[in-house]
Amino acid sequence: MELDALMLSRIQFAFTIAFHIIFPAFTIGLASWLAALEFNWLRTGNPLYRNLFRFWVKVFAVSFGLGVVSGIVMSYQFGTNWSRFSEVAGNVVGPLMAYEVLTAFFLEASFLGIMLFGWERVGNRLHFLATCMVALGTLISAFWILSVNSWMQTPVGFAIENGKMVPVDWFEIVFNPSFPLRYAHMVLGCYITTSFAVAGMSAWMLLRHPHDAPEAKLAASRRSLSMALWFAAIFVPVQIVIGDLHGLGVLKYQPTKLAAIEGNWERMDNMPLRLFALPDEVNETNRFEIAIPKIGSWVLTHAFDGVVPGLKDVPPNERPPVWPVFFSFRIMVGLGFAMLGIGLWSLYLRYRGTLFTNRAFLTATMVMTPSGFGAVLFGWFTAEIGRQPYVVYGHLRTADAVSPVTAGAVGASLITFIVVYAFVFGFGSYYLAKLLRRGPDPVEQMPDEDDLRKKAKRPLSVPDEGLEGGPGQRLPVR
Repeated sequence: MELDALMLSRIQFAFTIAFHIIFPAFTIGLASWLAALEFNWLRTGNPLYRNLFRFWVKVFAVSFGLGVVSGIVMSYQFGTNWSRFSEVAGNVVGPLMAYEVLTAFFLEASFLGIMLFGWERVGNRLHFLATCMVALGTLISAFWILSVNSWMQTPVGFAIENGKMVPVDWFEIVFNPSFPLRYAHMVLGCYITTSFAVAGMSAWMLLRHPHDAPEAKLAASRRSLSMALWFAAIFVPVQIVIGDLHGLGVLKYQPTKLAAIEGNWERMDNMPLRLFALPDEVNETNRFEIAIPKIGSWVLTHAFDGVVPGLKDVPPNERPPVWPVFFSFRIMVGLGFAMLGIGLWSLYLRYRGTLFTNRAFLTATMVMTPSGFGAVLFGWFTAEIGRQPYVVYGHLRTADAVSPVTAGAVGASLITFIVVYAFVFGFGSYYLAKLLRRGPDPVEQMPDEDDLRKKAKRPLSVPDEGLEGGPGQRLPVR
């Protein structure tokens, strides 16, 4: 592998986007989690929900800030490393990226301050509205980013004039063929990522304390664990169904990517389901293959005799790298079914009444804390590497999209990114770990702001020896 400007630019973009996607994958779900907590507090008046909100909103603030920083850095690379891509596809991609800023980022920025700092300054309903607007902003942001990326996967609604892509039908561009299912798959993936992060941290907090510890120490962890696992048990199966439907779209619009995902070299019907193999790209075969006969065609086409495309259908220079696509997909699917197992296990323990006391389950849930992040990352690896050798599938090759820069310049910037990211995100991660290690305060330690305001206005009797006004004078608290 030659480390030229193209390869180094790809490594740099992969490095920055891998860092960036971790934070939106968490904050998209966490914003809605905060809205659910505040809604439950307003509905029930139970201070436990507000206590949980106060804890998780700190985690959200740090994660949101790190996501913004990493996103800004990533977007600049369209000009520094991928200027030819911007020149050719900028008329389509540029406006969609701008819409994300205008409709989502401004909305989030407008209400974020109220959500973080306004509870003592605005009414409960306005504060809840601010939380909902921040959650809505994260979903709108995901809408535009997924629209752009999906268009690059399944480009439609444009014409090529003088070597540049020109929009013809914006509705067709925004709602391109792969967008609806990819958006649903990504957003639900973010929600599931958050649910397992919350469940894992809650399980860890329960493991730190004996099950017979004071209820105040366990109540928040039990409630958050229960809510997160209810979501996982219900929506992980939904995510698997959406993923299956998305696979049908990949079969239709990106058959070569699907062939790489399955390690399928020859076009065939009755294709086996390959559980494991070592793809050999030189000899165009698989080694040490473990497969279930005929099941692959049924999974991919919903017919046992369905025809599945092969990598040999296209020349070698039209194929994506098989190894990373093949294994990334299997890691993603493996994590998904592990999440399904945790969800089903939680339902069984609820029935037995031991959800909060089964240490084996709590340990497994704690271990699964990063599983959602892993599934999102490996899903993106599958999608983006599987699109190669194109940056706009079927129209603009990645080699033709890179900026005319030297390998030395890209290498220097990559090293700089690694050093700066290690410093900035190292400290950010350390602070997040401190917040999570502390956990929510017990409910009785959480004073009510309305009570505090009333007490601040209430006169307080103090002895006044030596003070003007006589014994027992009532002085206002300042």
